[in-house]
Amino acid sequence: MFKLHLTRVLWSVPVFLIALLLPYDFYKYISKYLIIFIFLLLILTLFVAAERKGASRWISIMGFQFQPTDPAKLFLIIHLSYLLEKKDEYLKEFIRGYLPQLFWISVISFLIFIQPNISNALLISLVSIILLYVGGASRKHIILTFSTISIPAISFMMMFNHSRERLLGFINSIFYGGEVNIQVKQALVSLGSGGIFGVGLGNSRQNNLFLPEAYGDFIFGILGEQFGILGTLLVILIYIILVVSGFKVAKLTRDKFGQMLAFGISLHIGVFALANIMVNLGLLPTTGLPLPFISYGGTSIIFYFMSIGILINIAYMNYIRELERNKLRTNTSFNENE
Repeated sequence: MFKLHLTRVLWSVPVFLIALLLPYDFYKYISKYLIIFIFLLLILTLFVAAERKGASRWISIMGFQFQPTDPAKLFLIIHLSYLLEKKDEYLKEFIRGYLPQLFWISVISFLIFIQPNISNALLISLVSIILLYVGGASRKHIILTFSTISIPAISFMMMFNHSRERLLGFINSIFYGGEVNIQVKQALVSLGSGGIFGVGLGNSRQNNLFLPEAYGDFIFGILGEQFGILGTLLVILIYIILVVSGFKVAKLTRDKFGQMLAFGISLHIGVFALANIMVNLGLLPTTGLPLPFISYGGTSIIFYFMSIGILINIAYMNYIRELERNKLRTNTSFNENE
């Protein structure tokens, strides 16, 4: 597994470099093609995907297996950023401004929801709606959206055995005490046994099949065991620095597409990291969400690398354009003095 994961990380490096060097404006012009491509790919997934643990999320192309959900998250953020800029003057209008964006959020989230991949669908919807709100969409329209879809979404979620059991187990743990499930119980044991400084790298006992999915969804518990509370706090601090830096890049960006793209990427990383950590602490129902950049996985690590490459490119383009503006102001001032 380590060798396979290392291979995927190595594959991620050229993807990161391409995203780093490619001007972010380019995504504005191909956003329509990206969203249509991922829409068709998600439909294809429902028919040809390999089933694992009761869900059909992985498809294979030329021997390479991947989850279309991972590019779908990034491509949706790109397209919404494009629409927020394009329809800036109509954002307060429901038909011309809000509805086209809601359409794509609903379609992409629904196709992921019915795989079933409920946790990803819900968090993608949450990130997208926050992006619309920050981008200037009407608060009234957003409240109307939540009030309209929340009951049908919960009802549909209860139709699946695994999601129903996880949700009811979480609710019972709140009202009647006890552990949410065996995974959370073992994750808490793992976190608690690490103490302040941890048991040391490679000395984990919980990853010897005591903690299910120790390399994936519950890797945070293993981090706590091996590096202690200081190690886990350091990981959380790095996520905070990354997200806050991304928000700062968005604030300094002058064009709306770049602003929304930087904000959406940063928010997405922060929300998914927070959700994974809260699951490990038993503060959210158990989900199949990886810890960004750390959990074992192929497609997710590649597209997280791509997201960071785009974010750095936005920051770099801001720097270059600011230099050009300063140079122009200096030349203008010099000419006026002459």
